[in-house]
Amino acid sequence: MTVTMNMLGINIHCLSYKEMYPIYDLWLADKNGDSHSLAVINVHICVSALFDRKLRDIYNTVDLAGIDSMPFLMWARLFYKKETDRFYAPDLMLEIANAAKDKGYTFFLFGGYPDAPDKIEKYLMERFDGVKVVGKYSPPFRMMTQEEDDALCKMINDLRPDFLWIGLGSPKQDVWIREHRQKIKGCILMPSGATFDFFSQKIKQAPKWIRNIGMEWLFRLTQDFKRLWIRYTVFNVVFLVVFFLQLIKVISFDSAGSLRILGWRSRIGNT
Repeated sequence: MTVTMNMLGINIHCLSYKEMYPIYDLWLADKNGDSHSLAVINVHICVSALFDRKLRDIYNTVDLAGIDSMPFLMWARLFYKKETDRFYAPDLMLEIANAAKDKGYTFFLFGGYPDAPDKIEKYLMERFDGVKVVGKYSPPFRMMTQEEDDALCKMINDLRPDFLWIGLGSPKQDVWIREHRQKIKGCILMPSGATFDFFSQKIKQAPKWIRNIGMEWLFRLTQDFKRLWIRYTVFNVVFLVVFFLQLIKVISFDSAGSLRILGWRSRIGNT
């Protein structure tokens, strides 16, 4: 049974890469069945979901919610399960691409600016033998029409990929996954966030040593301060305050992610 931990109302699975492959293979055994969904949880997602019940429901109803935060990973390894790995979208793509030859996995790349999927395919094929990208699609910079959406779903279903990598940014990609999970059959829907920008070389990725010490957020902030300063300053402060209150049991969250404020007055009254 997979161990879970709760961060601001989101239930996160503490899972290793070794443990994820049997799960993926089980999901992919039925190519005519419903697709399965993944979420990668970090501070930005936790705080966004704290103020948006619809988002919280999305993250708490995915098939697998992995850890995408070095502080979360350290916490999980210390208090929950030492074998836990970080489900960081770029590393996940590389990990699964590395296993693609032996496993026979196929990919569909959806997202990014117009030539990003082509660049990612080239990047993966240069690094890994046996990677097979069966389809690519870069969406327009507007809301897709129903006809375009239906055509995209038909394309994906006809090509029958194992992994559909979705690079629309959070939380847009997570909403898209929720809306399309039952429209697309027999694959695993993978939120890919900035992976499309990193691997197409639109945005510089933080060096591995910076990622490993949990300071990627600071590196990205220096690269795009105007767009990211609220996410990496205000959101971080909100997370720390609410997590501290959760830790000392002033507030709590039920299994569905609903907030309960216990409050100091009620605690004192019970002493």
